[in-house]
Order: sequence, then structure tokens, then C-alpha cells
Amino acid sequence: MRYAIGLRIGPASFRVGSAWEAPIAQLARLYRDYPAPEDGIADFTVRLEPAKPWRRFVRPSVFITGDHGLADAAPMALAHGLLAAEMGMNLQMALGWRRHLLLHASCVEKDGRALVMTGESGSGKSTLAALLGERGWRLMGDEFALLDLVTGEVFAFPRLISLKNAAIAVMEAEVEAGRFGPLLKATAKGGIRHLVPRGDAVARMNEGAVPALLLFPRFGFTPEVRGVGQGEVFMRLTQASTNYTALGEAGFLALSRFVGEVPAWAIDFSSGDEAIALVERLWGDVA
Repeated sequence: MRYAIGLRIGPASFRVGSAWEAPIAQLARLYRDYPAPEDGIADFTVRLEPAKPWRRFVRPSVFITGDHGLADAAPMALAHGLLAAEMGMNLQMALGWRRHLLLHASCVEKDGRALVMTGESGSGKSTLAALLGERGWRLMGDEFALLDLVTGEVFAFPRLISLKNAAIAVMEAEVEAGRFGPLLKATAKGGIRHLVPRGDAVARMNEGAVPALLLFPRFGFTPEVRGVGQGEVFMRLTQASTNYTALGEAGFLALSRFVGEVPAWAIDFSSGDEAIALVERLWGDVA
């Protein structure tokens, strides 16, 4: 690749290459405080290539490939190159990571203990994690929570926070402008803008935390808290894990321990303030 950058995010490292300069320049700005891969060796390679040779210049079209890829994935416009790079890194983790049990979840930490939040796209978990990360919690990630197969600790993957649609304005009211990436319009999920986590999230990204609370958030409903049984929790988390099946017995044992030890609740809310009030209330019960 003509342009490239190396990044380490938590325990995983990446080399992202591109046929165009713009996506790499955007990554370099937003990830400027992140370390390079140790010894210059990356766990995964991501490549942003033109869908056809002439599409590098004529109506530039980005195809995501790398160590792991999806052959039937649709190419993206060059204007969404930053999003393509982020998706490429997430794809490598989802298809290739085996050192931890991966949960598609947001995660924040306080006093050495972790709050894990998982749910469908649009459930509000990323926005809630971003808000908590600005209000006294350490953001550990908004895409993956990494569950240690032996100790049960949660480890961080604090990539850029992907904010969508109305969540963008919510966080723009909380955070200085210099921590935002460009507004990406008309993506498959609407408007997207990336937010750089606070400095402590990056500086402490090698620190794990003991999982203390699991939440299933749901945005757009009257505030409510509901208990969730262990059987339902287990099934939901198997569906939220991208490598549970590949890990076999080790994944089953790690997830069984997590479900058995971590209390779980479903929360409904219609605003960030309502969600934070519910989180603080439930967190107080496990303190």
C-alpha cells in the first residue's frame, strides 16, 4: 500500500494501508496519542484498495480487505474512507482474535471494576459509554469487551467511539471540537462522527478490570429496570460474541463464569440523563 500507519489499541495491533492518502491522514490525526505496534509487528493488516484499478481515480471506491475479509462486502465511497478503516480493524478482531472471548459491547471502568453494556445497534450503548467516559468513568471501549479466558477480567479496546445520528449532537454538547473526526454523511447507518476517547482511556488501555455489572440498554422508552435471568443472559451473550464458537470449551467456561458472577439488568431510557441516573443507581447496589 502506498500510504500506511501502525496502531496499537489495547492488546491488539494493526497496520492499515491505503491506496489513498486521506484515510491514513485522518487516522494519524485521531490516533495521534496511541502507540505503534511493539517491535513494528502488527497482529493484523487492513488494506483499503480500489474496487477496480480505475476506481482509484474515477469515482474512487474503497474495498476493505486484509488478513480477514468478506468477499461479498460492498465497496464504500472514498469520502467514507475513515469509516472503512475503522470497519476493517473491527473486522480483523471479529474474525481473527482468539486471545480473549470477544463480546460486542461497550465497557467503562470505575475503581477497578467494569460495567459492560450490550445490545442491538441503536440501543444507546455507545452513546451511554461515551457519556460515562466524560463523567468520571474510564472508557474501555464501545465496540468490543475482551474477556480473559483464565482470570475472567475484562480488557480494553478503546478505539474511536462511533457516534450515529442524534448521538452526535449529544456528545458535541459534552466534548471539545478537537476530539471529533469529520462528519460522514449518508452512510449505511446515516450520519456518523468519530470521537477520540479521553486521554486516560488511552494511557490506561493495558489495565484490565473485574466485571461487576452487565446492562442491556434500550433507548427510546419510558425509564424502567428489569431483571434478566441467567439463561437469557447466556443466550444473549453467545449471540453478542463473534468468537464464542471458535474458542470451544474455553469460551464456554469463560462465558459461564461471567454469567454466574455478574448481575445483569435491562434498562430502558429516553435521554442520557435518565440512563446515567439508572446506571448510578444500579452501580451503587453492587459497590
